[in-house]
Amino acid sequence: MQSIEGRSMERIQKLIRHPLYLEYTKSIREWEKDRPFCKHDYVHFLNVARLAMIIKLKEQIDLSEELIYGAALLHDIGRHVQYETGKDHAIVSSELAPKILKESGYNQEETDLIVEAVRNHRNEKVKEEKNLKGILYRADKLSRECYFCEAEPLCHWKNKKKNKELVF
Repeated sequence: MQSIEGRSMERIQKLIRHPLYLEYTKSIREWEKDRPFCKHDYVHFLNVARLAMIIKLKEQIDLSEELIYGAALLHDIGRHVQYETGKDHAIVSSELAPKILKESGYNQEETDLIVEAVRNHRNEKVKEEKNLKGILYRADKLSRECYFCEAEPLCHWKNKKKNKELVF
C-alpha cells in the first residue's frame, strides 16, 4: 500500500495487526461497550491520525506519515488499564507502545519520538509545539465531534473544551 507521500505504510499495517494491539483495542471496546460518547476505538484513532496529517500539511511540519499514524494509533491503547486501575492512560500507553513499535519495524529513534508524543498527548504545555507531541495533542482534542454528539449533555468535559464547531 503506497501513501500519498509515495512511501509504504507497511509498518502501520503490521502495527494494526499486532496481537497486543488487537488485544488492547478489544479490551477497550469491552470496557466502553455501554459508553454513550467518545469511544476510544479505531474511528477515534484514525480521526486523530488524519487530523494530525492535516495539521502537518497546513503547518508545513516535516514528519513522516508513519510517525503520525503510529502515534495516533497508539495514543489511547492504555485506556483499558486506566479503567481497571485508575492509572493515567497516557503513561500506560507510552509503556505499552515500544514493544508493538519495535515488532512493527520502527527503529529506536522513531520509537522514542512516538512514545514521547503518546506520553504527552494530554499535556497542554505541548499544544503549540510544531512537532509530533504538539500535533498529536491538537489532533486528539479536535477529534471530538461534540457538534454531532447526541450524548453531549452527559459529557463530563467542561464546555470550553468541547468542540462546538467543525474546524477541519
